[in-house]
Amino acid sequence: MSTLYRNARVFTADADPAGAWAEAFTVDDDRIAWVGADADAPAADHVVDLDGRLVLPGFVDAHTHLLMMGEALGQIPLTHARSIEEIQQALRDARAAAPDATALVGRGWLFDAVPDGRPLASLIDEVVADIPVYLDANDYHSCWLNTAALAEIGITRDTPDPHGGSIVRDPDGHPTGLVLETAATQYVWAHREAAATDAARDHALRRAIDAYLESGVTGVVDMMLDEYGLAALLREQERRGGELPLRVAAHWFVGNLDDPDATLAQVGRAAELAAAPSTHWLRVVGIKLVLDGVIDACTAAMNRPYADGSSAAPIWSLTDLKPVVAAADAAGLQVALHAIGDHAIDIALDAVAHAAAANGDLPRRHRIEHLEYAAPGTAERMARLGVTASMQPVHSDPAIFANWAAMLGDDRVDRAFAWPEYEDAGALLAFSTDAPTAPHEALANMYVAATRASALNPEVPATHPQYALPLERALGHATRDAAASVGDGEWRGRIAPGFAADVIVLDIDPFRAGNAALLDARVVETIVAGRTRFRR
Repeated sequence: MSTLYRNARVFTADADPAGAWAEAFTVDDDRIAWVGADADAPAADHVVDLDGRLVLPGFVDAHTHLLMMGEALGQIPLTHARSIEEIQQALRDARAAAPDATALVGRGWLFDAVPDGRPLASLIDEVVADIPVYLDANDYHSCWLNTAALAEIGITRDTPDPHGGSIVRDPDGHPTGLVLETAATQYVWAHREAAATDAARDHALRRAIDAYLESGVTGVVDMMLDEYGLAALLREQERRGGELPLRVAAHWFVGNLDDPDATLAQVGRAAELAAAPSTHWLRVVGIKLVLDGVIDACTAAMNRPYADGSSAAPIWSLTDLKPVVAAADAAGLQVALHAIGDHAIDIALDAVAHAAAANGDLPRRHRIEHLEYAAPGTAERMARLGVTASMQPVHSDPAIFANWAAMLGDDRVDRAFAWPEYEDAGALLAFSTDAPTAPHEALANMYVAATRASALNPEVPATHPQYALPLERALGHATRDAAASVGDGEWRGRIAPGFAADVIVLDIDPFRAGNAALLDARVVETIVAGRTRFRR
């Protein structure tokens, strides 16, 4: 059964500008069969007149956390709260709206919205003290708790700091209510995960999938998959008869454990999952390693100190990292390395180079996630090693940039999120959102990429407009290159014959209306594998 879509403006995402635009395309079953001019269109069983609307390849969110995103969509949003009074009012409102709740969970608070950047349990206790309150930071590398939450988890002055994380304490050694990095994951997230039910996870997953389809995302790369998330995805796939409404490629999370054998066992589990029979709907493609924290909390590993004179050690030393990356590389797994600071980035590339030397000439396409501040020459080294730059335009939104800049406070600020460097060097550049650390909406992400202005608050002036990309190139990085980042560049991410029929239709054409229209445009229809999965 074939369908001709005609009378459209079709952006194909072809890397060659000469082939980037068409007027019509034909879908045969789950593939694109033909692309070209209306006048040359072949006969088809059905014809759809798109009335001049813009058609794009479906977005591929190359770095997200699917289950966490679905959970976050049901939590108290705090990113727009720009003062402690606004945060407290949001908590008051949430408590009043849920008088029978046994806990409150919020997400998205910013350090510069808190007095002196010091989140204290007492500031939450002033408005909600009778039940535990858990508030994930906007970057999801810190968690702010009230006194009841500290007690529920059992965090006291005697609780040890885990490797790569810390419990912030007052001068007397008592927890203040802020936990950082692996302390958040091992104590707070693990506690909440253990208390969650499969039904709640399934609901969160469906909510995330629906939100993505509505925003034109046809595929995702889940960047921190674990047993809970895998089980939820498998249940959803079974419920839908063996497929999912969008395509999921996943990286298995590998933590830096005290026991080297136990650490490597996590790589073995990922290799086992990657080798198991799978489909294009759901497959494990690699591992995820978190090498450092974030600049906003001064936990990213930098080669020079922060403005306050502090420095942060990486979560993985190069000595610990080398055998893990080499083992994954030898097993044919893609390695995704979270590295925000230049010191962590250097370690990541050293480990990749070591794996290449140890394992010889193997097909490999490893990747570094975020690259918020990379030293000069980094892009060129990544290109030589064949390492993908996986970056998130929404992380550079000017509305949340001030604290990031203040933490560095020197010339490094001028090189923040320097996407064109990777293009110029010839490294593969893949765009994503890292939801829920940032909004998941793909068009807003493209607005930031194409303008360096704020999608959160359009009144805030653009930051580093010299790093903005033309919309055609930004879209290519979020579709064609995002698919290529997990090895799928030969069959999806473009509108071309033989490619997967993953396409979206917009109600406004930002190429004609201007980049600002990206904030108003809506997805009219999302088609995955030739079938409509969302229609407005």
